[in-house]
Amino acid sequence: MPTEAFWHEFGSARLLRAIEQALVTVAPPPRRIAVALSGGADSAMMAVYAAIFARRVGLELHFFHVHHGLQAPAELWQAHVHDLARWLNIACHSRMVSVDTTTGAGIESAARDARYAAFKQMADQTGVRHIVLAHHQNDQAETVLLRLLRGSGPGGLAAMAGCVQRQGLTYLRPWLDIERAAILQQADLFFQVSGWAPVHDPTNSDDKYTRAAVRERLVPELNQRWPGWQVNVARHARLSAQMQSVLDEVAVQDMAGLDPGTDGCSFSLAGWRTLSVARQALVLRHWLSQQGLLMPTEARLQDFMRQLRGLHAMGHDRQMQVKHGSAWIRCTKGRIWLDVEKNDSLKKR
Repeated sequence: MPTEAFWHEFGSARLLRAIEQALVTVAPPPRRIAVALSGGADSAMMAVYAAIFARRVGLELHFFHVHHGLQAPAELWQAHVHDLARWLNIACHSRMVSVDTTTGAGIESAARDARYAAFKQMADQTGVRHIVLAHHQNDQAETVLLRLLRGSGPGGLAAMAGCVQRQGLTYLRPWLDIERAAILQQADLFFQVSGWAPVHDPTNSDDKYTRAAVRERLVPELNQRWPGWQVNVARHARLSAQMQSVLDEVAVQDMAGLDPGTDGCSFSLAGWRTLSVARQALVLRHWLSQQGLLMPTEARLQDFMRQLRGLHAMGHDRQMQVKHGSAWIRCTKGRIWLDVEKNDSLKKR
């Protein structure tokens, strides 16, 4: 168990202040929060600092651990995480998930989806609505590189937001401006105090995984040629987020002028055609995003726009039906409709 001196003296004021600043932005202020705790150095230190902060301000704190079942040591990691929680006297909740690798999205994406689903279950169980994640400046820089290599636009290059809503929960990332070296330094100090050491996940350095490949192959070269490049890339992410915010405002205004349906699933074809080409594309991306659908590729979006421009003004000279993910996009009586389906049958309107 930690001593009173630990609660008052351990740690970096900078890391603690970042948590405080992140929670100050939340309205109304939460009465309870959770930390996503994998057992690695980053999440472990976030758990420790959140425990210090919660004790000082009287906040109810929980730890959420997800067992992905993908590696043999995962059982030991789960037990190790609970050891940390007991040392800090914080309630820890665990969920074992099944990662669906048959969807074609890739194991990293599938594991992430399973993890968020488990967080939702544990949040509902505990009454938590705010979950703190330990992503840091290095993670942010790697994410920007990945998005850049995948051809993402301003929204993608904004990378990870400091505060985001997902499935009715608020996820906070207080340490996006904190370099990982500062976190690892605190992990070493914590080991000296407690004897508890973070776990090491070998997939983090296995370059068969996309993020690990960037980390192991590309990042060392950048570190050698441009020391401290993460600061500039993280700044680029912030500027991209600001740009995307402006684009979102434009898209909302444009959509409002297209006589949108009350459910948001349709709009006027004629109105859409009055927009510039760039704003036509922007409003379509916004429309699909609002319906929870993935963004189309550039080629697919251009083909969709070409079909819309080729329709009769009233949109009933031919049956346009475009499949996009779990939805059909079609045109009826001069309006573009989005039918979200679980199968290939169209709803009747």
